[in-house]
Amino acid sequence: MHEVRAQEIGTDRLVLVPLQVEHSEEMARVLAEPGLHTFIGGSPDDPQALRARYLRMTAGSPDPAVSWCNWVLRMRDEECLVGTVQATVVPDSAEPGALVAEIAWVVGTPWQGRGIAVEAARALVAWLAGQPAVRSVIAHVHPDHRASAAVAAAAGLAPTDEWQDGEVKWQRTLER
Repeated sequence: MHEVRAQEIGTDRLVLVPLQVEHSEEMARVLAEPGLHTFIGGSPDDPQALRARYLRMTAGSPDPAVSWCNWVLRMRDEECLVGTVQATVVPDSAEPGALVAEIAWVVGTPWQGRGIAVEAARALVAWLAGQPAVRSVIAHVHPDHRASAAVAAAAGLAPTDEWQDGEVKWQRTLER
């Protein structure tokens, strides 16, 4: 069994900081725009609900074979949090000993359109490629969410013919 743990990841403009419960108050403001939930459903959490969710997330998966890796995105120049990325790392049912990482991202509305999600997703995929047992990266993207599809493509993922819960599965096989 291979456990994958979130580590700090740096890019030109961002620091991907492993999630901490203390991030909940600032992230509640970042994620407060209801429009962020158009494709993922639900509504924005208040700081207390987000704190409770972050407590569960930082405690880790109850399944020891599954790793929950979560980061907040901190802008270097602005010294503020602007979004999140995550990777749920699970055993690959097709290859014993190998892992698959399902990734997702969200950037707060005021920071969208600046390439932040692309920069963060690329850094996340590069980091995952450095994890020896991770063999592929997947994401599920709503077919009408063009911006998210563009992020997936920029991170090297390609759409497949597979669907899950009304979303297209995107995938990248990592070179070993």
